[in-house]
Amino acid sequence: MNWPENKDFAFTIFDDTDNARLENVRPVYDFIHELGFRTTKSVWPSKGNDTPIFGGDTCEDPGYAEWLVELRDKGFEIAYHMNTYHSSTRAEIIEGLERFHSIFGHYPESMANHTGCADDIYWGANRLSGLNKFVYNFFTGFRNSARFFGHVEGSKYFWGDICREFIRYCRNFVFRDINTLKQCPFMPYHDPQREYVNGWFASSDGAHLEEFNDLLKEDNQDRLEAESGCCIVYTHFGCGFYEDGKLHPGFTRLMERLSRKNGWYVPVKQLLDHLKEQNGGHLITNKERKQLERRWLMDKLRHAKFGKRQKKWT
Repeated sequence: MNWPENKDFAFTIFDDTDNARLENVRPVYDFIHELGFRTTKSVWPSKGNDTPIFGGDTCEDPGYAEWLVELRDKGFEIAYHMNTYHSSTRAEIIEGLERFHSIFGHYPESMANHTGCADDIYWGANRLSGLNKFVYNFFTGFRNSARFFGHVEGSKYFWGDICREFIRYCRNFVFRDINTLKQCPFMPYHDPQREYVNGWFASSDGAHLEEFNDLLKEDNQDRLEAESGCCIVYTHFGCGFYEDGKLHPGFTRLMERLSRKNGWYVPVKQLLDHLKEQNGGHLITNKERKQLERRWLMDKLRHAKFGKRQKKWT
């Protein structure tokens, strides 16, 4: 892959907003901004009325919203992590997207589903097809076979047509490999079996601090560079990166090392736009879909931790 500006590889982060509050994520973004990274920060447009699955600040918190606008103006992408921290109806989703537009001047262009929201789109077992879907259901005890309805016409949670109208890219499969593009070489891609999502992208697993630091360890950084690869990290900056008034030293050391490399450090949307220009907007084939789903299942099984950790199988 040839990267713009004669860069050797591409790297970015999609930060799910779970547990994010102004006081625990602003220092993280101040730090990566100073290093020259421009990444993607997801948000919840609305403050929910029910018990959160995982809570945090929303765009209805004035100070937090003001800071998000400042972050956007510094070159970070503001993305969508569903309407709020629990399930939302179609009417609530529309209201939330209009709030997003009023704050940022545009609708979100990339998104990720949020754990447990009934309005998640093509989530749970709906991510997979055929035998791969059965394998997934078997290992999750069919727990996620009928929980997500964002794509189901007639459901009060349906918003698929709105997603297709406004959002370009939706995250799907997450792998342990730092080179995301190696695992999903045709991203972003459109899947005709999932018509309401314009483009899907994969990510590399840095969900929490421990996984993030393990993903970005020195030999992985060097391999990403040697392979001229592309890494889109899935993480939660609100979970342990800044605690007790300081950034985690392992995190700062690894990010400082990475920043000294000749990487292309742009937000998710900009990176995916570039990849789409290269692949012409890939239409996934049945064979490619089966192989991608199987690759993800095998990655999950190799690193499976059952019991409470099994929740990650959503």
